[in-house]
Amino acid sequence: MKGNPFRGASFFLRGLAMLPEKGIRHFVLIPLIVNVLLFSGAIWLLFDQMGYWIDYLLGTILPDWDWLAFLRYLLWPLVAVLVVVFVYYSFSLVANIIAAPFNGILSEKVEQRLRGVPVTDGGWQEIVALIPRTVGREIAKLLYYLPRLLFLMVLAFIPVLGMVAPILLFLFGCWMMAIQYCDYPMDNNKVSFKDMKQSLKQRRLTSIGFGGLVSVGMMIPIVNLLIMPAAVVGATIFWVEEYANERGEIDLDKLMNPPSGRLESK
Repeated sequence: MKGNPFRGASFFLRGLAMLPEKGIRHFVLIPLIVNVLLFSGAIWLLFDQMGYWIDYLLGTILPDWDWLAFLRYLLWPLVAVLVVVFVYYSFSLVANIIAAPFNGILSEKVEQRLRGVPVTDGGWQEIVALIPRTVGREIAKLLYYLPRLLFLMVLAFIPVLGMVAPILLFLFGCWMMAIQYCDYPMDNNKVSFKDMKQSLKQRRLTSIGFGGLVSVGMMIPIVNLLIMPAAVVGATIFWVEEYANERGEIDLDKLMNPPSGRLESK
């Protein structure tokens, strides 16, 4: 597999560092609010229902035989991880559907900034114009995600194989986070969903590194509230430096050595 997972992770960190920058920060506000509301709901749901869900799943996986009781203690951590990962990824998908037009605008403005183009605010008309296209892409991602998620959930109920399901689910989640957020700059540049997936596969390790740090960040209280806008910005940096340059759309020397007052990519 090609790519560098540490380079992928660095794109996310640079996106996080860029959030407060003048000219960008007000485009971050709505994705941030959506993330705060949705993940607050996810945390409340986990605290309220997690014990019930874990007991239900364990009861489904294991027969109610006394001599198998010790297996409940062995499987409890794995099932708990499965529940947490499932809830957070599910809420993330819902949040991204709601925030999709705003994330598209944020990615567009970050790309303008990275390329040295003045950042302009088209207002609500620009956002409304993006809704059909961005929501359509979110549905395409959902159709890609759900069958694979279902397969992994079924795998979790198969003896022995079910023990690796949380690991596979996490790796799949890393891949989905790369698809989720890298799609915004690629969609803005008219890259089809199919071509976008193929492009990420060509740098699979870089993509997994990016999506992996996003996934880990989603599990950290408070930090997870900043994940969505930081991932959108980081994915846009990923696009500009790894893909747009390859397509001959930017002058990399100009990007790496911008005039005074312009964003530096390092």
